[in-house]
Amino acid sequence: MSQGDERARTVRGSAARLGLMAVPVAFFAVFFAYPVAAIVARGLDVDGAWRFGRIGDVLAQSDMRHVLWFTTWQALASTALTLLIALPGAYVFARFDFPGKQILRAVVTVPFVLPTVVVGTAFLALVGRGGLLDELWGVRLDTTVWAILLAHVFFNYAVVVRTVGGLWAQLDPRQEEAARMLGASRLRAWRQVTLPALAPAVAAAALMVFLFTFTSFGVVQILGGPTFSTLEVEIYRQTSQVFDLSTAAVLTLVQFAAVAAVLAVHAWTVRRRESALRLVDAATTARRPRGAGQWSLLAGVLAVIAVLLVLPPAVLVQRSLGASGFGYYRALTREDGGAFLVPPIEALGNSLQYAVAATGIAVVIGALAATALTRRDAGRFVRGFDALLMLPLGVSAVTVGFGFLIALDEPPLDLRSSWILVPLAQALVGVPFVVRTMLPVLRAVDGRLREAAAVLGASPWRVWREVDLPMVRRALLVAAGFAFAVSLGEFGATVFLARPDNPTLPVAVARLLGRPGDLNYGRAMALSTILMLVCAVALVVLERLRTDRSGEF
Repeated sequence: MSQGDERARTVRGSAARLGLMAVPVAFFAVFFAYPVAAIVARGLDVDGAWRFGRIGDVLAQSDMRHVLWFTTWQALASTALTLLIALPGAYVFARFDFPGKQILRAVVTVPFVLPTVVVGTAFLALVGRGGLLDELWGVRLDTTVWAILLAHVFFNYAVVVRTVGGLWAQLDPRQEEAARMLGASRLRAWRQVTLPALAPAVAAAALMVFLFTFTSFGVVQILGGPTFSTLEVEIYRQTSQVFDLSTAAVLTLVQFAAVAAVLAVHAWTVRRRESALRLVDAATTARRPRGAGQWSLLAGVLAVIAVLLVLPPAVLVQRSLGASGFGYYRALTREDGGAFLVPPIEALGNSLQYAVAATGIAVVIGALAATALTRRDAGRFVRGFDALLMLPLGVSAVTVGFGFLIALDEPPLDLRSSWILVPLAQALVGVPFVVRTMLPVLRAVDGRLREAAAVLGASPWRVWREVDLPMVRRALLVAAGFAFAVSLGEFGATVFLARPDNPTLPVAVARLLGRPGDLNYGRAMALSTILMLVCAVALVVLERLRTDRSGEF
């Protein structure tokens, strides 16, 4: 091939990469950066002048410092508690082979795909007023920090088990056995051989748990009551109740800076994990438990899963049935003229329609972004865009939702009365899951196949259709499933955007819980159960479609 042909191929490749990135960049610029910037600008622009001193004024307030301190403290405590409880489970799933392991793996993963509103409602049924513990022993943990911490462990248990356990299953156990033969104790061999190899995965899991708990909204709002407030909850309060956009803008900037720092560290730990280890087939490392110690560890992990992960959803289902059987479910079909303009059950149809639309948007945007990031000639700009794609997971969803109402109110983007606002907000959260699911599979495709197709004259679109698509089809379906589950449960932005005549399931649950009366409480439990079952079905489909059986997300 002549030098001119090589230069032409390089030019075509760069043009193709820029073309692939154009749509995702435009999507994030219009529907993420612009609304967030509009909120920040509205909050810091006072009397026509930017008042950056407002940042210091807000942070100097004792109640705002308390919110920041509690947000950080509870995230650190939740992360430490999750690691303490979930690491034994990661070891069991990585090293033990026992009947029902695949089913139990799915059970462990269910909490992760549940909407935070459902998690909060389930723990409210367990530890709240009139909950199981209240009825049996008179113990109430709602409006206490313990309820929040336990709910966060429930939600993030699977993050540690999947991330750390997936790598643990691929570590060669013979390295630790060799250390034992050289005289090292079991603890010393684990500390000096296994732990250093696991450290990047543990750090990555800890950072993800910290990120999810640092930005916690639904769980804290339902279980914390007026006593506890994270940055996300306080941003919601300042925008929807106090109407102080200046304070909300400052808190958004603080949260944005913290999330950016966490994501930067997380990206570094992921690169370390990918480049520093030599792994073996995970199927060869699992063995049946041997000895009383291993069987006791397995029994202890099963007990933790039963109490912490299975009991709250089970109590939620029991409370939704109540004393009258399916009475609360039948009440969902009736209008009450209160929180809704339509029967609450219509929230199910609304949520499914919104989630399908959001999934379509997320798959298109995420697939284009993942394809652009796969190219070997990607520069620093492209790698930086990879990090930016993760920001919607950590930036305040409340800010994004309220920003939609503030920014998208003039032609040609006057969308405030359009139904598409909700799917667009949900898709922002779904895109990172699509990218993270598809990117490893796309990177595993042999680049020489693409090069051969290009040499034979295939256009970039045909190369993707003929080479990449057949290999990533199942990963694309998995990505769509994750986007659907995440969109179905999105709450922070949707609470601003869903109209009273078109509520989503999470919004309907929150509204019912905010109203007094046993009927509203029971209907909230019934709606939460329906939402949980829909998410569980989506997870079962995901488990059957998964192409990577290593156990990682």
